[in-house]
Amino acid sequence: MRAPFWFLIVLAGAGAAGAQTRIPPETFLDEAVGRTLTFSMLGTGEIVGTEFFLSREQSVWEQADGTCTRGRITTPDGKICFLYDHQPERGPVCWWTFRYEGRLMVRIASFSDNEVQIVSEVSDTPFFCGGEPIS
Repeated sequence: MRAPFWFLIVLAGAGAAGAQTRIPPETFLDEAVGRTLTFSMLGTGEIVGTEFFLSREQSVWEQADGTCTRGRITTPDGKICFLYDHQPERGPVCWWTFRYEGRLMVRIASFSDNEVQIVSEVSDTPFFCGGEPIS
């Protein structure tokens, strides 16, 4: 069976020769709900932000600059998508989820952008955003 075109792009973006496995967004959420995930850029390690997954439908995103916003999660067409309160006019930001060398990763679900982020840290500790606990 031939690999779908999007998977070949993931391979190129991750710089790997076939060690990643696409995972459904539901599997990603199984590991994320109730946890805080830190996302870093592949290649540079620069922290993009931290996301606390309140449920399978809601998250709180804290950008590297400390700005926080709530997000609504959906999973259309095998992608995980976030519609954030601070930019509803932008529309949802969607990702393909996969595992590479045992690590969770996401790749922006756009053929014109090859952004890949690594889940660089997973924590079960309470999430604080702007000094206030999120529950």
